[in-house]
Amino acid sequence: MFGRRGQIERREPVLGTPGFDGDLRLTAEDRPTLAAAPLARERASGGKRRKGGSQGSQGSQNSSGEGKTARRGAAGGGRGRGRKRGLISRLFYWGVVLGLWGVIAIGGLIFYEASQLPPIQNLAIPDRPPTVIIQGADGKAIATRGEMGGANVPLRALPPYLPQAFVAIEDRRFYAHFGLDPLGLARAVVVNLTAGRLREGGSTLTQQLAKNLFLTQERTLSRKIQELILSIWLETKYSKNEILELYMNRVYFGAGAYGVEAAAQRYFGKSARQVTLSEAAMLAGLVKSPSSLAPTRNLDGAQARAEVVLAAMRDAGFISAEMQQAALARPATLAKGQGPDSTGYVADWVMEQLKSIVGPITEDIIVQTTIEPSLQAAAERALKDTLAKSGKKFGVEQGAVVVMDTDGGVRALVGGRSYEESQFNRAITAKRQPGSSFKPFVYLTAMERGLTPESVREDAPIQIKGWKPENFSKDYRGPVELKTALAFSLNTVAVRLALEVGPEEVIKTAHRLGITSKLEPNASIALGTSEVSLLEMASAYAPFANGGIGITPHVIERVRDKSGTVLYAYAQPSRGMVMAPPHVAMMNRMMQDVLLVGTARRADLPGWPAAGKTGTSQDYRDAWFLGYTGRFIAGVWLGNDDASPTKKAGGSGLPVDIWSQVMKAAHKDMPPVALPGAGTYLPGGTVPPGEVPEEPVVTGGPQPATRSPPKPGLDNWLMEKLFGRS
Repeated sequence: MFGRRGQIERREPVLGTPGFDGDLRLTAEDRPTLAAAPLARERASGGKRRKGGSQGSQGSQNSSGEGKTARRGAAGGGRGRGRKRGLISRLFYWGVVLGLWGVIAIGGLIFYEASQLPPIQNLAIPDRPPTVIIQGADGKAIATRGEMGGANVPLRALPPYLPQAFVAIEDRRFYAHFGLDPLGLARAVVVNLTAGRLREGGSTLTQQLAKNLFLTQERTLSRKIQELILSIWLETKYSKNEILELYMNRVYFGAGAYGVEAAAQRYFGKSARQVTLSEAAMLAGLVKSPSSLAPTRNLDGAQARAEVVLAAMRDAGFISAEMQQAALARPATLAKGQGPDSTGYVADWVMEQLKSIVGPITEDIIVQTTIEPSLQAAAERALKDTLAKSGKKFGVEQGAVVVMDTDGGVRALVGGRSYEESQFNRAITAKRQPGSSFKPFVYLTAMERGLTPESVREDAPIQIKGWKPENFSKDYRGPVELKTALAFSLNTVAVRLALEVGPEEVIKTAHRLGITSKLEPNASIALGTSEVSLLEMASAYAPFANGGIGITPHVIERVRDKSGTVLYAYAQPSRGMVMAPPHVAMMNRMMQDVLLVGTARRADLPGWPAAGKTGTSQDYRDAWFLGYTGRFIAGVWLGNDDASPTKKAGGSGLPVDIWSQVMKAAHKDMPPVALPGAGTYLPGGTVPPGEVPEEPVVTGGPQPATRSPPKPGLDNWLMEKLFGRS
């Protein structure tokens, strides 16, 4: 390397010389790595390598190429480790980036949902929705309506185990979380994933309150985010006890009861301040599924749920094992002596009318009705007992009862056999064919055109455009007085009278007396083929009972606010006389015979003059009895909701039995009064021997009121009335 004179000798590299393998790539020593740093420093300082080190290097390079292989392996391993470290770095980087974007997105979503809510500074607990207390004629409450069923009760006024029951079963960590319970939410997720379906929710009591106060019940992500925002606001605004108190006074408990006080009154007949441990457990258990667990509908389910609540209270340390066992030994049951179930029909009818009477309800109000609670209970009992005893035998599943005074005040109204099972009001909403109970309007129209109860018409076969109305007995009496024809409900005579006076005139009479439904002007109108409601029929019979004065049925007597100010008082609308006194007297004499010798001989009202008319529609689909005294009018309907035929349940049977029970209760301890113009005949007087005649059944459907050529067999009198003289 060095010349003799100390000069550096320049040598050119020669390819293919011994010791050169043709590899021009840099080695690890040539790279500026941490391992080569000492060597680089040594060269920079002009030092020399130790000889041993140099020879070792050369030796390793010249030993069958093993040095090269080692260097290549080291280089490859370094590159692999580098690639792994690079992949991890990139994953970490993108994870951080995506996480930041996720936080930004969630923050933006929360900000957006928060912007859809009223400004936080303006948020306030909404006022308790108004309560409507419905009273009977005696001033005692018979029902409660409105979105809130009871007064607010302070938490401190409740027995301690009542709020503890809610905490134990609904939100065990209520006093520890900030409105959102991450542990409870995680547990719910695990349970739901394990079960493969939604079995458990993670909502806290605060979240449930936020939903009840401010939000709808829809289950969307948007609503859930708003619920969380409002929950945190509630937690910052109110104490835990205040939140729990609000919750217990606003939550729904089923059967129309909102708030713990309303629920305690509804189910146990007592204040929430007085509930027992077992009753507290039942109330707390209802909020999970108030509609299906309401003890009025599912007492066994409510009691089973209460056992779960008691176990949760024991597990949380709120009650001892002895207290739990004592509560299990005496489970909560419904209070005895509650108001009639049927008052629900009355309450619904009241609520339908309130808006038109007092406008929007913005405050608590008290509605006093014309309903007599004892008579309401008697009407409900008569219907239920009769259906329970004979309904299956006669193929009857439903019924309705209306009782009103002669001024139109409804004293009792039962819209079905069970309000809990069906809220459909068959006394007001349902419209059915009244059958022969419609005939008094035909006979009154005839009386107003000069006929009398002693007028004679032919009871004989008749045919009109292929329709052949028949009497129930299939036989005919020939010439009969009208009072006999009405008492025994002869179909052929009623049809002849309707054609004689004209179907349109019969309809005018019915509307004048109180029928409001549309009636078809055809020959079969005489047999009650146009559909009407039970309330309409009772209203239209009232002029017979009060001397000819038209009435308007009503149930609301007055409405007051919570301070006692009268917002509305019923003023009898004057409909005036709708029937002349002589015609009232004639109709009452004839309709009294229905109870004395006719189809309603089973009517039992000792000492009271009474009158009325039975009715049975086509194929025994509907059975009616409308009867009255000088004090009350009562109507009874029996049938099936699907209008299927009964097993020959006619108006002269079960409806008359129910009417008798109800009217006995209505007239208890009252002195008898005579029917207007009807004399002093009493039901139960001298009756000709023989069986009670059956109520005839309407055959055939409504017929169009069009003229056609006379049919064979039509008598000369009818042809003259229908088509004039030839």
